[in-house]
Amino acid sequence: MHYLCTKREMSEVSVVIVSMNRPDLLVPCLESLYSNNKCGCEVFVVAYMYESDNLAIIRTRFPDIRVIESNEVRGFSENNNLALRKVRTPFVFIVNDDTLQQMPVIDCLLQDIKALPDKVASVSPRIVFPDGRVQTCGRAPWTSWRWMKHYLHIEDETNPGKWTMGEGLFRSYTLNGACFLARTDAFREAGWFDERFFFTPEDIALGHKFNDMGYEVWADAAVSIVHIASSSTSSLSAAIKPARIRGSLLFFSRGSKLRYALLGIYACAIETARYLKYLLKGCRTEKDRIMKASARNVLRSVFSGKSAKELFIGFKDELPLK
Repeated sequence: MHYLCTKREMSEVSVVIVSMNRPDLLVPCLESLYSNNKCGCEVFVVAYMYESDNLAIIRTRFPDIRVIESNEVRGFSENNNLALRKVRTPFVFIVNDDTLQQMPVIDCLLQDIKALPDKVASVSPRIVFPDGRVQTCGRAPWTSWRWMKHYLHIEDETNPGKWTMGEGLFRSYTLNGACFLARTDAFREAGWFDERFFFTPEDIALGHKFNDMGYEVWADAAVSIVHIASSSTSSLSAAIKPARIRGSLLFFSRGSKLRYALLGIYACAIETARYLKYLLKGCRTEKDRIMKASARNVLRSVFSGKSAKELFIGFKDELPLK
């Protein structure tokens, strides 16, 4: 067993990982992190809704990590913030539990950010899927128009541009929450992750916030991490999607009631078409049933005035018991 650092006072970087009762993902994630990096780190794992047996596995396999149990309903922002408020190191590395490092990602990004001016708040690696396809390599500013195209699955973040798909170390604009290294002081100044958002777009919002504050966001195409990023449909999708859409509408409307209304109408038009599709053809599979319920719940929630978290909890409580 290899450990990055056993003396926390020597640490330069704190690693924060949120894991939702998935030791099958977390164990290889941690093993790849430990075996590929030499810098001094302390590791926080936010164990979200972990069963006691699974939690025991993590504590036994990795006795030096700092486990924070999270047993109430929380989203990505809230869970990460539980650990971020405890960070005392100059830098913090946010990474998903469904990632694998095949090179010293933390070491390389730490070297990058130290070589850059203090106004650089964060550096991200190239994030790739297991088959080698790029998920993101830098991210351009996200506008309401980009979100509208993304809603229809016609927005491609891997198109080369001013902020994306550069070579080596280059200035980007915003983040992918699956993996990035940030200056702790800048992150703290930004207020950590915005807890208005439950599933998305916390990372995009943070990158925009950094820029609004006068900081810069960079990426290093020479540094890569594998993001497993399963896209399977689960029964929770009927609760997740309304919360995700509500968060996106809040962010992309930028406080404008008119823009919110227009974007909300756009979302409702798409979900109405999807709902009618499954209503007319019938729900032949479990996936069809989930997709129909998801569309219906979005229609019920867009103009409800409820928070993303309230929507998730409400629709989750409506799900049939397994």
